[in-house]
Amino acid sequence: MPSPKKSRTKSSTVSSGKVQAAWGGRFKTAAAERLRDFGESVSYDWRLYPYDIAGSIAHAMMLQTIGFLTKKECQEIEKHLLAIGDLIDSEQFVFETELEDIHMNIEKELTRRTPAGAKLHTGRSRNDQVATDMRLWMKQEVERDLAAISALQLALVAWAEREPDVVIPGYTHLQRGQPVLLAHHLLAYVEMLERDKGRFADAAKRADVCPLGSGALAGTTLPLDRKLVAKLLGFSAVSENSMDAVSDRDFVVEYCAAASLLAVHLSRFSEDIILWNSSEFGFMSLGDAYTTGSSLMPQKKNPDVAELTRGKTGRVVGNLVSLLTTLKGLPMTYNRDLQEDKERLFDTADTVLACLEITAEMLTTAKSHPERCFSAAEDPLLLATDLADWLVRQGVAFRDAHHIVGTCVAKAEEIGVTLDRLPLSEMQAISPVLTEKARQVFALDQALDARDLPGAPSPKRVRAQVRKWQRKLA
Repeated sequence: MPSPKKSRTKSSTVSSGKVQAAWGGRFKTAAAERLRDFGESVSYDWRLYPYDIAGSIAHAMMLQTIGFLTKKECQEIEKHLLAIGDLIDSEQFVFETELEDIHMNIEKELTRRTPAGAKLHTGRSRNDQVATDMRLWMKQEVERDLAAISALQLALVAWAEREPDVVIPGYTHLQRGQPVLLAHHLLAYVEMLERDKGRFADAAKRADVCPLGSGALAGTTLPLDRKLVAKLLGFSAVSENSMDAVSDRDFVVEYCAAASLLAVHLSRFSEDIILWNSSEFGFMSLGDAYTTGSSLMPQKKNPDVAELTRGKTGRVVGNLVSLLTTLKGLPMTYNRDLQEDKERLFDTADTVLACLEITAEMLTTAKSHPERCFSAAEDPLLLATDLADWLVRQGVAFRDAHHIVGTCVAKAEEIGVTLDRLPLSEMQAISPVLTEKARQVFALDQALDARDLPGAPSPKRVRAQVRKWQRKLA
């Protein structure tokens, strides 16, 4: 497959002159201007141009091998298609809305340059052409996404490595639960992002099927070599059913579903950053370059990157719902409704990539406040479960131990002391099993060291996980 130049967003020049549509031979009257404006897609599908050019070159090579193009014609087509690509790259190409989409804009310019261009559409429909372009686009987009996710994972691991000893409360119901290392908390998101990578890779795998040669819906009577085209374009297989090939947008939905869950993960992480950065928590701060102020309150320093990322999640999830709603009522095969997939898809891709990249950059400026973190984590109530575990080691059934410790907590609150300072007489009045040795569980360092099961937050386990991810992501 010819290697297309990577281009994500750029302004395009759009013209609205009088141009005959490719399907105009059937019609005696030109389409209404409002219909042309309503139905055009070139204002956003122009970004498929590298893949449309690559697909057209592969199609031309195949047409030459089966005798429908001469070698000279094929060379002319390839030369001019690459030149058109360079024009679009340099923003000198004028797109015409009357030609509706990127495919017809490129074909018209090609035909203007060489008569052989009129032969290029032999055995091909815009239906299988756009499906091919989108699959090629998605395969490359997933590569970019995977790289950006890995970069964010590395940023999280780097933060965990540079602050390995910071202890914070772990929360359930946003209530303090048990102590954990900050690094352990950060690595939880590394795990989530790894699953996201798997989902994107899986979506790309199902996009790796070439639909070109399926025609409008029923293939063609011409002897196309579909496997050759697939090989030239780097596809691992050709589609098995022409009707499914031109109407399938499952791969688009899968990509947007993977992106939606990624966005949800980024939103959850952003919420943690927002909370930790607040005066109420005070666990961390962010660099000035990735925060903003208030137009009224001069003291404000707001975590806008995290807030915007959290907000954009609704947009990404909305795109997924929009796609599913569009698809749910469509009969076989291609319907013009499918034109609505691209804006949703492209917006999702741009949004999640931007969120990934700026979040990774923001984390390079993140710094914890260890004393504030430790002050919250040393609350003896966070080790109430450890006291119950101590009772279990003395032979008390866990449910009984749970009840005993709960009673101790209530008594400590009643007399106005912390759990670790509850008088021994009060403790033994609740359970004679409790002795002075029970207070040993309230040593925070020992409590963390004791959490030494696989996946647990002991310093030794967390250091090992940091090293593992460094090796894996290197």
